[in-house]
Amino acid sequence: MKIKVMYFARYRERLGLDAEQLEGRFSVLDDVRQALVDKGGDYAVLAEHNLMCARNEDLCRLDEPVQDGDEVAFFPPVTGG
Repeated sequence: MKIKVMYFARYRERLGLDAEQLEGRFSVLDDVRQALVDKGGDYAVLAEHNLMCARNEDLCRLDEPVQDGDEVAFFPPVTGG
């Protein structure tokens, strides 16, 4: 399976990437996140428990199923005040 992974806000800044292609066997979005965290280094930022995610431009949870060709995005929680 091949998917496009996009990063926003401080995740993009930390990784120095807007997006990348990722290949592997993934059932749910958390499998994608864990594969990235397992790369080590700056990818550890994605281990945050409160990160937000989207699949094909729709906000979702980490238990969202993924399919070949999906576009997933990770971004930090939005705060307001």
